[in-house]
Amino acid sequence: MLTFEEKLAIIESFPELVRKNVSLKRVNFHYEESVKEKKTVVYHLHPNGNGFVYAEFIDGPYETDEKGMVNIRDFTEDELRNIIRQSIKSLSAEPFDAEIWEDESGNTLILKFDAELDLWNTYAGELLDGTFPTYNGAKNYLEQEGFKKQQ
Repeated sequence: MLTFEEKLAIIESFPELVRKNVSLKRVNFHYEESVKEKKTVVYHLHPNGNGFVYAEFIDGPYETDEKGMVNIRDFTEDELRNIIRQSIKSLSAEPFDAEIWEDESGNTLILKFDAELDLWNTYAGELLDGTFPTYNGAKNYLEQEGFKKQQ
């Protein structure tokens, strides 16, 4: 496991991140150029080595919590650099418009973000199918129901 100082050095090597000291000696790092409302990339990095990186919009093997965060306590240097790079990229992307998801029978659902309510909605045509607080929640629902994202 990387030490707090090693993680700090890695994170601080990203010049686009701005350090914000918070309570209990924890540190956050913000990406001020984010095109999304979310600006925090690294959340509550603690001297004990625990901390989180925002990964809600990242495809990959990461298990996120309800806030879209991934615990980085046991990450290697390469893993930490990779997830931070991906997080910054996900916050740099053009605003989310919509995704089309289809099941084996050809049924389609559309996933859209409602910026006004800060919710993710799935639609069957014009009918609301479901509402979720996070992208990953909506994605997990669609995958459990047998839907796959169309490219």
